Amino acid sequence: MKFISWNVNGLRAVAGKGFADVFAQLDADFFCLQETKLQAGQIDLEFLGYQSYWNYAEKKGYSGTAVYTRHTPLSVTCGIGVEEHDHEGRVLTLEMPDFYLVDVYTPNSQDGLKRLDYRMQWEDAFRAYVCGLAQRKGVIICGDMNVAHEEIDLKNPATNHFNAGFSDEERAKMTELLAAGFRDSWRDAHPGEAKYSWWSYRMAARERNVGWRIDYFLVSEALAPRIAGTDIHNQIFGSDHCPVELVLQP
Repeated sequence: MKFISWNVNGLRAVAGKGFADVFAQLDADFFCLQETKLQAGQIDLEFLGYQSYWNYAEKKGYSGTAVYTRHTPLSVTCGIGVEEHDHEGRVLTLEMPDFYLVDVYTPNSQDGLKRLDYRMQWEDAFRAYVCGLAQRKGVIICGDMNVAHEEIDLKNPATNHFNAGFSDEERAKMTELLAAGFRDSWRDAHPGEAKYSWWSYRMAARERNVGWRIDYFLVSEALAPRIAGTDIHNQIFGSDHCPVELVLQP
């Protein structure tokens, strides 16, 4: 069973840059999107054999998550059930017979860490949500989690310790989440490899591969024995992020 996650940074934009071809090429059972930047009815993009589910931000042209799936879920939930955190379309959960799939677009702490206090509250609420799910069945978390967890996860760690995405506070929250019973599937399989999933549009960062790994598949301990493969598709363009992949055995 194959899962793909991709922050498309505007689905309407990437739809004009060969998204349908990438979708067909990757041939996933579940194709999860973040930062769709859509409202209902603003795009007609369906694929034969797939159902789609959407969580839109209340603010137009902002945030948003979506999942295309070949498998009918038992239930679909938008948000995490905490009113102050459920206005930006950041979490979409599909309940399947033997696992929950949680598609997440974690809030950015912004320049100068202006939104760090909110981010910390959000992290605690999100961790409580997924840990609650994990008490019932296995959980797969995927998406743009807006943090490079370890120094190996970005090109220039020394100059980014006080910047959004690599602050001590954000990294500590990822450590807490993993310690609560989740595995970073790609890092577990590639302990010494530096490979990135996001590059700034500035200063030809992607051409120089000055990137960050901030897109993840986290898997609860119950599902970890089923991991059959992981990948970061850094040869695929169309967004400032590239798709990441997880394969689970049945």
